[in-house]
Amino acid sequence: MRLLSVAWFGLGGLLGQERDRWALWLPVALGIGIAGYFVLPAEPPVWAGPVMAGLCAAATLALRGRGPILLVAVALVAMAVGFAAGQARTARVAAPMLASEVGPVRVEGRVVARDDRPDGSRIVLDRLALDRLAADQWPERVRVKLEQGDPPPPTGARIDLIAMLIGPGGPAMPGGFDFRRKAFFEGIGAVGYALTPSRLVAPPEPGGLAVRLERARLGVAARVGAHVDGQAGALATALLTGERGGIEEATYAAMRDSGLAHLLAISGLHVGLIAWLVFFAVRGGLALVEPVALRWPIKKWAAGAALLAAFGYMLIVGATVPTQRAFLMTGLVLFAILVDRTALSMRLVAWAATAVLLLAPESLLGPSFQMSFAAVMALIATYEALGDRPAAWRAEAGWVGRALIYFGFVALTTLVASAATSVFGLYHFQRLATYGIVANLVAVPLTAFWIMPWGLAAYALMPLGLEGLALVPMGWGLDRLLAVARTAAAWPGAALPVPAMPAWGLAATAFGGLWLCLWQRRWRLWGLAGPVVGLAAIWLAEQPLLLVNDMGTLVGLRGEGGRLVVSTDRRDGFVRDQWLQRLGLDPRRDRAAVFPAGAAPADGLACDGEGCVWRPAIAGRGPWPAGHGPAVALPRTPAVLEEDCARADVMVAPFAVPGWCGVPIVVDRIDVWARGAHALYSGPDGGIEVRNTADASARRPWSHARP
Repeated sequence: MRLLSVAWFGLGGLLGQERDRWALWLPVALGIGIAGYFVLPAEPPVWAGPVMAGLCAAATLALRGRGPILLVAVALVAMAVGFAAGQARTARVAAPMLASEVGPVRVEGRVVARDDRPDGSRIVLDRLALDRLAADQWPERVRVKLEQGDPPPPTGARIDLIAMLIGPGGPAMPGGFDFRRKAFFEGIGAVGYALTPSRLVAPPEPGGLAVRLERARLGVAARVGAHVDGQAGALATALLTGERGGIEEATYAAMRDSGLAHLLAISGLHVGLIAWLVFFAVRGGLALVEPVALRWPIKKWAAGAALLAAFGYMLIVGATVPTQRAFLMTGLVLFAILVDRTALSMRLVAWAATAVLLLAPESLLGPSFQMSFAAVMALIATYEALGDRPAAWRAEAGWVGRALIYFGFVALTTLVASAATSVFGLYHFQRLATYGIVANLVAVPLTAFWIMPWGLAAYALMPLGLEGLALVPMGWGLDRLLAVARTAAAWPGAALPVPAMPAWGLAATAFGGLWLCLWQRRWRLWGLAGPVVGLAAIWLAEQPLLLVNDMGTLVGLRGEGGRLVVSTDRRDGFVRDQWLQRLGLDPRRDRAAVFPAGAAPADGLACDGEGCVWRPAIAGRGPWPAGHGPAVALPRTPAVLEEDCARADVMVAPFAVPGWCGVPIVVDRIDVWARGAHALYSGPDGGIEVRNTADASARRPWSHARP
């Protein structure tokens, strides 16, 4: 007891020394509550969040003046508020989602978004009318891929077409990214492809702001395409409108492998560059007018102009959640200038995070939120630690020294931001861009000082029809950017694939990073243990023995050397690539092998025309005979059921297995229909453990689990 008392008072003393940093943990507590809401397998009662918040608030009032205990109570209030915010957001966006395939079906709706691609445009329709479905089953929105060559309809027009629709897919495997949940919060209740050309039902309406902005976006894209061609033009369109449909997969791969993919996503970098370019241009221009500069607050005027420019840029590039978050961050910095406060501080980041989490709690789960806030926090913490030293170094240096200091801080900024986001990138994308720091040292200054200034000039010249004067040099810069990306991506070992990190590894990394950045005294160094644990989690996590997709049409198993062996390579390519990526393999290099057609065993797998039998390499463990693993039957047709049911320990079948079959573990067509994708793991006792995607979200509004 004495040791516990000493530890308690010691903790209280350390917390007391960090009193001015307590408020920074408010969004952390909110995030814990939001995460708690999203990890539940079933939707909680509507009263759960508000009641918890009320009880915790009452406890906080009762514990006033109790030191660390009061801090715990306040943290619990914030967690309960985060939980309630998740519930409220889900209720606000809830709309029907298709649970199974429907079609051919006539779809009529208004075009609200369009993504033009060479293989056929993708359009988003709202105000729907669907045949073969009752009105209360119509989704709020659907995304449809048009036939190749079908001219895309104008935004705001009402069209109809015949299409095949299906609900957005769930995770490709247990623990994988939930695409259906993402679509739920975007309002997309079905996706599909057109079977007929679209037919105009009504011309474009005047429309609201969203439709007008979509038209403006397409107009800007057309002007960009007229002056900058090739992949440089596709990148220019992405930076100026947010539309990335013209970017080829090879370009994506080069940007990703070189560590420059963040330049393609409209984020704080782009919004911040637009704002600060306008800020310095307006302030510099007003400073040249002596009477104005001496009598009026031109710095505040410049901040107001930059705020308007950032807002306009957010609207024109689509106002996605990441862009809204970037605008909020930039806007708070500019607002601080307007009210004579410190422009950028950790407290400002905390308020921005709080606002984002309350408005869009689901953003906590995405890589954009995690990586952008991790980078900003790490940079602020680094420069807080440096204090006034950089300014003193610049004051004492000549022009050569200042240039070296500038490039040194560019390198430091790149290093810190890359280190802060690398583990999050490993969790979400299962790859490490080895040369990302080197590539960013060239690409970020090129983007900041050449590409985006010319992009801003192009916006300014478009009303005059002179945008080509700016777009052409912008294209030159983008050609250089592509050259940097392709060069770095071609170096040996440019992208290292790694197995998927478990969620607890990400949680350890996040908490360790927060501890390191939010505190200021030496105990902050304890936070370094978080990323170490997160990296170790990658190699400590167990890997599945066998995978089944949510349609039962694709089976994958781990063969010799950890390679993936699949039942077919003629369909389900997206799922197959997801499996490869999460297993730490490169979908472009490590092609999945296909079940052998003959009887010769390979990878422990023996096949004939009726199916396969596989013995995974876990021999000598569990209840299996000495020298053998479990016999996994993979029949192709019911014709071999009697034989397989008599000899198999596990059966995975693309059809319904009858009840008389005595196999202890069965995953059949009914199982995947009801519970989504399945995975088989080696259990702690050497047995077989079965997991499915419904385990994590069987009874959530976005779940596709069926009874």
